[in-house]
Amino acid sequence: MAGIALLTRRMLSPELRNFRNVVVALPPSYADDSTRRYPVVYMQDGQNLFDPHTSYAGDWRLGETLVESAQRDNEAIVVGVANARQHRLYEYSPFPDRRLGGGGGDRYLAFLVETLKPSIDREFRTFPDRDDTAIAGSSMGALISLYAAHRCGEVFGSVAALSPSLWFAGRRLLRFIESSRLTRLPRIYLDIGLAEPAAAVADVRRLKAILLRLGHRLEASLDYVEDEDGRHDEATWGRRFGRALAFLLQAP
Repeated sequence: MAGIALLTRRMLSPELRNFRNVVVALPPSYADDSTRRYPVVYMQDGQNLFDPHTSYAGDWRLGETLVESAQRDNEAIVVGVANARQHRLYEYSPFPDRRLGGGGGDRYLAFLVETLKPSIDREFRTFPDRDDTAIAGSSMGALISLYAAHRCGEVFGSVAALSPSLWFAGRRLLRFIESSRLTRLPRIYLDIGLAEPAAAVADVRRLKAILLRLGHRLEASLDYVEDEDGRHDEATWGRRFGRALAFLLQAP
């Protein structure tokens, strides 16, 4: 089987008043069937996904994961959105933190929803509807992805949150999700490494409990993983993402 095709784009974001590098990974079968359409997964920290030379902390080896997924006839277009480096914290935080600032998450989501997604849907053969559109990230990227699935639930039908930084802004995202009143629950993959700080593990367990109270069911709309050896790093997230991707691409 052929490998994935990586295409790069440099996009203007009117919402953020900056430019953004975007990597589009087309699945192995994309060039073979001009009529086939694909679900799309939008991922944060795009420079960390495919190439160790562009990453600041190692990469996810995501290309290998996508090929392995394709061998199981489970394919998607993956859109890796590079972070804005010194502005990463601002863009990935839906609420400002008293000490660290931030709070630009709604502007970042406006870029994803109003500029990036329409462009991807025009240029590539996508299934553009909610049930075929996922969002994913790790750490702060997981924080904004969880927020997106609840703030823009009409756009994103599923989310993968790997080691989310729930501590940010006094754990306000937990309260936001707990008070959400969505008519359709997103499908959520949630994980944490047990080699991460105890407080981070406790936060993710608390989120799991909230999600179950909101009506999620394990192995149905919620896949939850505690990784005994998992650390807060790219290699760990890349190792776990195969399972996350399989869950995201399941029919709802």
